[in-house]
Formats: sequence, structure tokens, C-alpha cells
Amino acid sequence: MRGVSEARHDAGFRLRRLAKPEEFRQAEELQRAVLGEEAGLALPAAAQRALQDHGGLVVGAFAEVHLAGCALSTIGWDGTTLYHYSHLVVVRPEYQAHHVGLRLKAFQREEVLALGLGEIRWAFDPLHGRAAGLSVGRLGARPDRYLPHYFGRLAEAGGPDPESDRLLVRWELASPAIEQRLAEGPPDTAARLARWRGSSPLVETDLGETGLRVPTGVSEPSGRSAALEIPYDLGTVRSHAPGTLRRWRHAVRDAFRAAFDLGFVADDFAIVPVEHEKRAFYLFAPAPGAAATPAG
Repeated sequence: MRGVSEARHDAGFRLRRLAKPEEFRQAEELQRAVLGEEAGLALPAAAQRALQDHGGLVVGAFAEVHLAGCALSTIGWDGTTLYHYSHLVVVRPEYQAHHVGLRLKAFQREEVLALGLGEIRWAFDPLHGRAAGLSVGRLGARPDRYLPHYFGRLAEAGGPDPESDRLLVRWELASPAIEQRLAEGPPDTAARLARWRGSSPLVETDLGETGLRVPTGVSEPSGRSAALEIPYDLGTVRSHAPGTLRRWRHAVRDAFRAAFDLGFVADDFAIVPVEHEKRAFYLFAPAPGAAATPAG
């Protein structure tokens, strides 16, 4: 059994490994409360305890005595590489504007590096802009594979979008690019806007009857930079235009596959203001050293 690491204090939050049974129960309750229709992914307290003591990590961010967020990861092995696989990061809604997810990932990175491992992988819903912004835009993790209907039909999920697609990303913890991004932050808004303007659209969209965007077509990359649009706010789409979720899901799935097949990588994520409207995009470029063959 490993000892509990020292707590790290970061802008009013105390980050550390969970240790007490009541803390693991708090983490289970937090997961179920935040995950909503995906609560089936929550890890029970007993499983967290086992994870913590046998190669995994269960870390929390505390605001005084309150658990504001937690992150769970475990040892992974793909036949050639030993890494950590991050199963979940969840943050209470009232703390999501305080960059708790970023603080948890940074602490998780330190702990995994201390274990002697150089990579963390995780999967998230590719339509979830907040997760994409943190994973790809802020942390610099690189999407590696698109996994259609990864968990099957989740028990609590229903309605027009029961498919559990996931985007698998890799985070190379000690790479100079990652260290620079963590130290300096991502590219500024102006740089991202300029790049978006020079990118070919992978998912064409238009305003639907509800005033929210709806996919109208999918294209292959046709230049050295491409942009793949997703809903700016997935929760708003679920509430006000649930009938469009299936169209979004399949358009984004097809666009990722087309980009990956042509040797492109999603190396950034941007929120772009366009004519008083905020829109969300993955930004793609040819993989370094790859012979990408853009269409057109």
C-alpha cells in the first residue's frame, strides 16, 4: 500500500490523494451527481479504495472540507507502453469556473510522473466542448482514435442520443511542447481565430429552427488546416434541440474518421466568436512527418 502524497495548495484548493473511507464515499456521490445520465460510469467507493492501493490514483480538490472535484486513473498497458488511464474527472458545477479540472489534471500529471510513467490517456465525449477545451485546447493532449459507441448503451442514458462515442487522447507528460503549454497557456484568441479563418470546414452547419446550429454536411480536409465544428454548448442542444443530437453525433464521427484517414491530427481546440455567435471547433493539421493527402 502506497503512502498518501503531500497535499498541494493551489489558489485556495488543496489537492491530494484521497485516503479515508468517507472521502471515497464523497467521491462516489460526487460522480453520480455530476454525471447525470452517464452515472453508470461512476466508480464505487470500494473500487476506488482498491484502485488507490494497487497502482491507481484517486485524487481530489478540496475547498476547505468540501470535495470540489476528483480524478480517477489506473495503470494501463497496450502491449508496448505502460501508462496511466484516466477514467474520470468530475467537478461540481459551482466550481467549474475555477479551473478545478485543470488543477486536478496538473496534479495527476505530477503524481504519474513521480510513479516513473510518461503518459496519461483518457477518453471523452467528442461533442462535449468543455472536455475538449480542457483536454486538447488547454492541456495539449492529442486525439488518437475515435471510438464509436464505446460503452454501448449506458443504463441511465435515453432519449435521442443514447450512443456513447468517445475520443481517445494521449498526453505525453514530459514533452517540451506540453511543458510549454502548461507554463504559458494555449495560443491566444487572435491566433486561433486567424487559424480558423484559414481552415477548411469538415462539418458544414446552419442555424436550425430553434436558433441552434445543425450539421448539414461533412467534407474531407482540403488544405493544410481544417476545422471540425461541434455544438458550442452540448447541454443546450440536449435541452432545446434533442432531435439534432443524432445528426451531430454522426457528422462528427464521419468527420473525425475522414481526417484521421488522411493523416491529420487535432492539435488544438478553439471557441470562435463569429458575428455575435460563439462556435466551437477542433483544429486539425497534418501529423508531423505524415504524408497527408488533402482532398481537392
